[in-house]
Formats: sequence, C-alpha cells, structure tokens
Amino acid sequence: MTPPRRKRREPKPAPPPPPPPPSAPKTAGGEPEPKNPERLYTVAGSEDGVRAELDLVTLIVARSAPQPGASPEQAAVLRLCGAPLSVAELSAYLSLPFSAMTVLITELITAELVQARAPIVRQALPDRSLLEAVMHGLQRL
Repeated sequence: MTPPRRKRREPKPAPPPPPPPPSAPKTAGGEPEPKNPERLYTVAGSEDGVRAELDLVTLIVARSAPQPGASPEQAAVLRLCGAPLSVAELSAYLSLPFSAMTVLITELITAELVQARAPIVRQALPDRSLLEAVMHGLQRL
C-alpha cells in the first residue's frame, strides 16, 4: 500500500490594493488647487490691522444674538458662544485658521457683541484649611 501524496498548498493571491483616496483638484501644473483664499480675505478683511490679544485658550462668550446684517461667520460665532468656548474650538468648528478667527473675534469685540475672558485656572493644590475642615467633619461622624 502506498502512502497518500500530500498536495502542496499554493499561496493565495494577494488582494488588490485599495483605490487611492480622492485627492484635491489639481491645477495645470499638477499642484493642489488652493481651497478658497478669497473667502479668508473677506472674513479677515480688517481695515486697520489691529487685533485683540487672543490666545488659543481665551474663552469667548456672546453678549447678544446675531444681528440680521451679520456675516455668516459672525452669526455662527454668536450662536456657538452661548456658553464659553475657546478660540481654538471656534476655529475648529468653523474650519477657519487661527489668524482669520482672531480678526473675526476682534471685530465682534469692538462691536461689543462678544466678550473675551481668560481661561479658568484651577488651583494646583487645594486649600489646607478646607482639607482640615473636611477631615474634622469626617472624624465627628
């Protein structure tokens, strides 16, 4: 009796590579087409060039509702800032760069439609007297 012959396993063919992700439209030179620089200029079209000193963590709070003649970006900032939001969050929500966001917020501050506040800083260590009061209260129980 002859032993059965083993069949050799052939490697499975590799799956085809996934299609490349869709890329941005290209110009005639093969460079990616810019998103829309004119829009940023209209958003950040400040005449005097003066900006408020804003940081990424500066909190912005709306003082009033959007005006009927406000730009879409200004109205969006006023709607979003019912509760305090940082400049970084506003920039991300509106898909605007930080520089354009600072110009937009500066215009709203000068029109007194929003208020800029420093971020809330938490104390590194709790107050010792408070901890002692809590400890004595727990010991009395």
